[in-house]
Amino acid sequence: MLQHVHLLTLTHRHAKLKDIGELVAAFEGDDQLRERLTQLKEDGIVDELCYMSTCNRLLLLFTTQREVDDKFRTRLLGDRTIPAVADMRHLRGLKAIYHLFEVGSSIDSLVVGERQILGQFRDAYARSKEWGLTGDDLRIICDRVSLASKDVYNNTRIGEKAVSVVSLSMQQLRAHKPSTDARVLMIGAGQSNVLVGKFLRQQGLKNVTVVNRTLDRAAMLASTFENGKALSIKHLSSYEGGFDILIACTGSAEPIVTPTLFHWLLAGDEPKGKLVVDLGVPADVDERTVAEYDFRYVGIEQLRALADENMSFRREEIKRSHGLLHVHLEELENAYRQRLLERALAHLPAEIKAVRQNAVDKVFAKEIADLDPNTRELMDRMLTYMEKRCIGIPMKAAREAILG
Repeated sequence: MLQHVHLLTLTHRHAKLKDIGELVAAFEGDDQLRERLTQLKEDGIVDELCYMSTCNRLLLLFTTQREVDDKFRTRLLGDRTIPAVADMRHLRGLKAIYHLFEVGSSIDSLVVGERQILGQFRDAYARSKEWGLTGDDLRIICDRVSLASKDVYNNTRIGEKAVSVVSLSMQQLRAHKPSTDARVLMIGAGQSNVLVGKFLRQQGLKNVTVVNRTLDRAAMLASTFENGKALSIKHLSSYEGGFDILIACTGSAEPIVTPTLFHWLLAGDEPKGKLVVDLGVPADVDERTVAEYDFRYVGIEQLRALADENMSFRREEIKRSHGLLHVHLEELENAYRQRLLERALAHLPAEIKAVRQNAVDKVFAKEIADLDPNTRELMDRMLTYMEKRCIGIPMKAAREAILG
């Protein structure tokens, strides 16, 4: 059952974030993600496909009858060779689906209990569906992931004291004790920086310049601040406003804040005392920049240690969560069996209607023609009743057999 469902994933548990970033860049670089994924389906490598990437994982959920071996992996990125592909963990069937449950319910997250991951999973599925990559099987699976995850969030304490990666980084910012007049330079206007923006407003920060590839999106985020300004990323190298806090989170495959650009952004200030928060995967701040300048740097890798502090409280809740997830796994199996039954019996209504029509139009046509209108109307109602019963009885019996 469901052995055609596969999962290839690379996460913070089994790989360095730098390696994950390189793999994400290989899939998403040059804005070719849709084309690359579509090609996998068109070439018959996969039947259905859902792609998801976050700051600490890459996940490929797909169905195929092919063997997922080394040859299969090499075809994922065409003629490009990325060592991290060989390190992707392979799960199949119910094990793959159960891992999705753990992802959606945040059990496998960098920070256990963060609800953000479920939203990211839903967005990834919605995008894959919009691109025509998913089908009925992944719909059933992904719908159950959402149900199972919400069950965990609603009926355990796993979300208490939950701290997302963004919140962890903002804890570091709070500890920095910036004044409300501090100059904030925010590179990127995606979901993570929108959450960062919410925190900054709560802290009373008002001098925020948002830089983004799409100027309209930058302007939308900047408009939420009293002294917000928007700037296209192509004009970043000519920005002269300086900064006290720099926050970067983009989807760029290459580092944006190089040593040269960093020197320019300082606008004559000393680097000491500056705070740089880098939430990009791969990193938006070049390693050479961190090495050459004396400033406080907060990156994803540092947040990993902070996340561990939350684990002791949640261990018991994780145990309870597993109990709920196993129930959902069993329910998914039943739902999928029932769906297979529906597919197998989908032709039944049409065939029964055809039998009825043949009986009325051909087999008993002469006898029916001799009937008076009232009798004919009664016969038609009887046939309609029997038709519905003939469709419903085998469907009900099959469902009871599956559930039993």
